[in-house]
Amino acid sequence: MSDDADDIAIERRVADVLAGLGVAHEVVRIDPAFADTAQFCERYGFPMDQSANTIIVASKKEPKQYAACVVKANTRLDVNHAVRKLMGVSRLSFATAEETRALTGMLIGGVTIFALPADLPIYVDDALMACPWVILGGGNRSTKIKAAPDVFTHLPGVQIVPGLATAV
Repeated sequence: MSDDADDIAIERRVADVLAGLGVAHEVVRIDPAFADTAQFCERYGFPMDQSANTIIVASKKEPKQYAACVVKANTRLDVNHAVRKLMGVSRLSFATAEETRALTGMLIGGVTIFALPADLPIYVDDALMACPWVILGGGNRSTKIKAAPDVFTHLPGVQIVPGLATAV
């Protein structure tokens, strides 16, 4: 399948998930060259403290375990303490771009919690819940999703976690 066909398929999956959740949201179309959060915020005028990164983490030992973590763009995911404890593994790292693509079908800069594999744990930093709205990846590098943070509570399997991220 080509990258364009992959993008269209992911966009459909994300749209279907959002429609099924029945939450208000806005799809923001962007230039894929500005999909990475800092460049996106600068180019389109969105604040970093209301932008979220969805980060896939992986255990180092086999069999590999994965989780998706969502944190404010102006914070750092606490991989070595909070996430490691949540996953119950001894060693953990960020998934590579290749692992992320294989697991989610999404490219870095577009990873979203909408349309992830059903068995993938999703951890959301509780600081996001205080935002009036958040901007999330849209599943590809040409869209972002703007929604109220209660969208997280409508997704099955999401765990809101205090202290998932630390200040940068």
